Amino acid sequence: MLVDPDLQNNYVDSEVEQLIQVALLCTQSSPMERPKMSEVVRMLEGDGLAERWEEWQKVEVVRDDNDLAPSRNSEWLLDSTENLHAVELSGPR
Repeated sequence: MLVDPDLQNNYVDSEVEQLIQVALLCTQSSPMERPKMSEVVRMLEGDGLAERWEEWQKVEVVRDDNDLAPSRNSEWLLDSTENLHAVELSGPR
């Protein structure tokens, strides 16, 4: 469903799966948890994706477990985001 139909099934399933994994790693909510572009290039070349993906899945399982737990401070979390301002960029470099 994610693959361009113009490819007419002319692709390798495992390569598509790897591309999706890299894409998911690159779209994490925290910029600090996203891979650097040099890491992305290495993963697309077949170096280190399996390890990074396994690590990410372990973290996600822990997050899912924590998300299911009731939070005593959930109102505080919602209220604390209302006064956030846009981050100013440093300007041209």
